[in-house]
Amino acid sequence: MDNFQRYRVACTLSFGDIYGQIIVWLGVIFASLAAALALSVSRPIYALASVGLILVLSLPFLLFSFVTTLLNHIELKAVDGETEQVSPSVQAQRPAQAVS
Repeated sequence: MDNFQRYRVACTLSFGDIYGQIIVWLGVIFASLAAALALSVSRPIYALASVGLILVLSLPFLLFSFVTTLLNHIELKAVDGETEQVSPSVQAQRPAQAVS
């Protein structure tokens, strides 16, 4: 129990990783708005309902893709206590401590 391994958490996510997802989602939104605009002439209630339905159905998929992309870019690295290389910005931070 006294031999706990220390780990460093690093996030390597960049904007380029989610850029494609944002473009696809914007395409879906613009397509639904175009369809609603075409439908609004004859049936405005159906146009509003279709935009709302597409937004409600597409947001969970967008959230799922963002979260899974984020989780795929989190790295855990084992850190040896004696040979630990700490950058100056990390060195200035104090670790969290439990209050007893």
